[in-house]
Amino acid sequence: MRVIGPYAGWSCLLLVIILLVLSAGCTDRGAEQGSTTVAGEDYRTVVDSRGVAVQVPMTIERVVTVSDGLIEGTMTSLGVQDTIVGLGSSCLQRNFNYEFPTVHGESYWYRDGMNPVTYLNRWMMDLPLAAQSGAGANFETIAALDPDVIILRVGSCPMRSPDDEGVIMTIQTIESLGYPLIVIYGPPAFDNPDLTKVSEEIKIIGEVFGKEAEAEVLANYLESQTHIVYDRTKNIPDAEKPTVLAFGASPNARNAGGAGNVKGTNTFESYFIEDIVHAKNAFQNPGSPTISAEQLLALDPDVIVLGTANGYHPPEELYSAPYYQNVAELQAVKNQRVYALPWTPCNCAKRLEYPIDIMVFAKAAYPDLFEDIILSEWLLDFYKNVYGVDHDTAIALRSAQWMDWCVEDGI
Repeated sequence: MRVIGPYAGWSCLLLVIILLVLSAGCTDRGAEQGSTTVAGEDYRTVVDSRGVAVQVPMTIERVVTVSDGLIEGTMTSLGVQDTIVGLGSSCLQRNFNYEFPTVHGESYWYRDGMNPVTYLNRWMMDLPLAAQSGAGANFETIAALDPDVIILRVGSCPMRSPDDEGVIMTIQTIESLGYPLIVIYGPPAFDNPDLTKVSEEIKIIGEVFGKEAEAEVLANYLESQTHIVYDRTKNIPDAEKPTVLAFGASPNARNAGGAGNVKGTNTFESYFIEDIVHAKNAFQNPGSPTISAEQLLALDPDVIVLGTANGYHPPEELYSAPYYQNVAELQAVKNQRVYALPWTPCNCAKRLEYPIDIMVFAKAAYPDLFEDIILSEWLLDFYKNVYGVDHDTAIALRSAQWMDWCVEDGI
């Protein structure tokens, strides 16, 4: 049974009845979890993002993850990804293709775009889904997988908010089944999110697997790349800060008569632009609205950075696609100051690759200040440090995230 929130009325009653049946087969596991003082050497205590102390087995062989890549990426970095038996996002099981025409009479094709986790662990494409974005958790699948531990990320696409009724019910239901549940909070789960929250998540996952030292190294590396950008730009006077527009060249927006969507002041992109890169967000309103070509021309930012928006969008699309010739007078287009973020579908709470976004914004806003950092080479070092891969695999990961444009453009 797939439970879809909200839960009310007869649906709630039916759920309770089914859970009683399911939990009847899990009493031994629940009793075992409660008897940790008797066999303490077989368990470790992990305090999750809720402040809940959870007893997890010292030896973990079966893990169900509910996130859109952060948990799975961290587990891959820590070398424990082989314990994953069920996933919580179909975006980890797909590759993506994208095409756009140009005024030159040719088309640009992009093939096999993937989350790095998917590229490194193709076998995950065949795992059962224990949850789905917008559809809640599948408790029958979870019970059938019989996991040693479940790790769930709140703030990700499958589980958006700790205050959401469906998320609360999901957590309560999983705990009622007797499985150890670790809940981690991504930055969107907080009123004042910042990137230290991602480091906290990584460290909690490290504790689950007894990989505290490795998790600390990973979190510190990610933060160090952010500090490089922050430290170089923190003293730039306001008068010298360029305006940067995070723009989504969405075909859905164009079909609705707009030019694309933009990221406002309450988005992660704005946080990157203004608080870390120390530039100015060209769109100074909240939200992520669709804007017209006329509104885009009126904003006329110094720099445009294209993100994932119902497809992948490289700089060339804004330069040469026929449907963007009406904004060719934008100074960012005329000055060839259009950049692109990596292909990152279903990235609601940011994943291990968040420093890539920050570095792209930094290179776009201050090319002279970051002239010594060659983005195409920096990316290879990033993948090697995060995932421990060799040079050829790092090149393949760069292609899987469709960042080869920076090689072609010599950035």
